[in-house]
Amino acid sequence: MSTLSSTFFLKHPKGNDETLILFSCYFKYEERKFVYSTGEKIHPKHWDFKNRQPISNGKNRSPHASSIRMQINRYRDKFEELQARTKSYGEEFTSKFLRDEFDTEFKKAPSGKNIFFKAYDEFMEANKMQQKWSESSIKRYNNIKNILEEFEVARGYKLTFNSINKKFHAEFTDYCMTDRKHATNTYRRNLGLFKTFMYWALDNGYTYQDDFKKFEKMKEAFTEKIALKGEDLAKIMNYQYKTKSLERVRDVFVFACCTGMRFGELKLIGKHNVKDGSIHLKEEKSSTKKPREIPLNTLSEMILKKYDYQLPLIANQKQNEYIKDVFKDAGYTHDVEKVIVKGKQIIRETMPFHDHISTHTARRTFITMMKRKGKSDKLISKITGHTDLKTLNTYYQVDQEAKREAVGDVFNGIMTPLRKVD
Repeated sequence: MSTLSSTFFLKHPKGNDETLILFSCYFKYEERKFVYSTGEKIHPKHWDFKNRQPISNGKNRSPHASSIRMQINRYRDKFEELQARTKSYGEEFTSKFLRDEFDTEFKKAPSGKNIFFKAYDEFMEANKMQQKWSESSIKRYNNIKNILEEFEVARGYKLTFNSINKKFHAEFTDYCMTDRKHATNTYRRNLGLFKTFMYWALDNGYTYQDDFKKFEKMKEAFTEKIALKGEDLAKIMNYQYKTKSLERVRDVFVFACCTGMRFGELKLIGKHNVKDGSIHLKEEKSSTKKPREIPLNTLSEMILKKYDYQLPLIANQKQNEYIKDVFKDAGYTHDVEKVIVKGKQIIRETMPFHDHISTHTARRTFITMMKRKGKSDKLISKITGHTDLKTLNTYYQVDQEAKREAVGDVFNGIMTPLRKVD
């Protein structure tokens, strides 16, 4: 990184009144001139245009030459200190960084942390203020920040924009897959979110390094997950639970199975948006989407009326814990195999069926049951709110029974007597 030079000039060099003294330098890589007001003023007749400083001697000497020179030199000294510091730490010296540091030093702005995480906080704040993110998106990006901070400590890898390179990609991948034991799809999603932040940093002048664009995400791994059948829903609905709390958890879960709604959307239901046998729901994730209509059926309408159109919701984490107990109590204790893909490694684990159940199983169940009945992707997506049919189809789970039924439906009716071979 080459060393930049700086200078001072007057805002209005040909005026007849005092004018501001401006600090300036040029960022060649950015093709941008940086200008910053020192707050100091001087009459043009007292300014040495050749040496770019107040005149100290002669008839045009500035009466405040010493104090002005001392003040403006603070900007030059800080400029040189910052260049040396960023070079030492391997950080980029950008116009955005310089302006923030000048603001902190000379305008008494709040002192920031490491510029990388300072930028990340600004990125999050900007998206939250513009209401671009749902609550789940905010949680995801908070999670990414926590992972990055823990990675920095665990691997001793100082995060600066200049250090986001091939080495970082390799270290971060290994940390997530080995230390944190992330599955392929979890790491794939998190890297995508991280790259979203890096694109923002690039657009907002925090960095001019774009090595991150070459970070290839791992291919999405197919992981077989559980989707329930109609008889499963009937079984848990007919089961008499010992506590009202489990009964309420079951009812909320079954309602979600019958509507395909996300758990976070259930809180939006009330008498005000249930009309003509349907829930009229404004899409929470995007203000630009039209409200969607979710038809009620006999079971979902019965559950809504049971709770006077106000479902007994608890925190998602607690719902995930208790729904496992709902299935355990109802006898779903048989072992099933869970397959996790980590890079090239396939890990098979045996665990009780009830431990596989989560709030997300409900949405997967709705889509799978609709698909098995031959309902079109377009129709299903209008109910679930999916705009990407590829994403919709990741919810569809095909089990062995469904395969046997499909093959039987196609081929069992075409059997003909076989001719005996002599």
